[in-house]
Amino acid sequence: MAKTANINLRIEPNIKAQAEAVFSSFGISVTDAINVFLHASIMEGGFPFQPRKPKYNRATLQAMQEARDIMAGKVEAKRYDSLSSILSDMDAEDTHA
Repeated sequence: MAKTANINLRIEPNIKAQAEAVFSSFGISVTDAINVFLHASIMEGGFPFQPRKPKYNRATLQAMQEARDIMAGKVEAKRYDSLSSILSDMDAEDTHA
């Protein structure tokens, strides 16, 4: 059967590059990978995997929120002049934890 239908996707360039790297390691293109996904979806009658939200622990959720706050300019990011100052700060955090 000839391939005659087109699907146009808009994705972030970084995601596209990462996907191309992953699929090229298998010797296939992103288009081939999408075709595999679509065929598997048809055979399964839905997603060929169970979509779900990731469950993060409290520390990970706090770190993610801190990163969002830093990116939004709500919190100033920590800066260090040397490796020893980073390690000292990490030791201090471990002591207070």
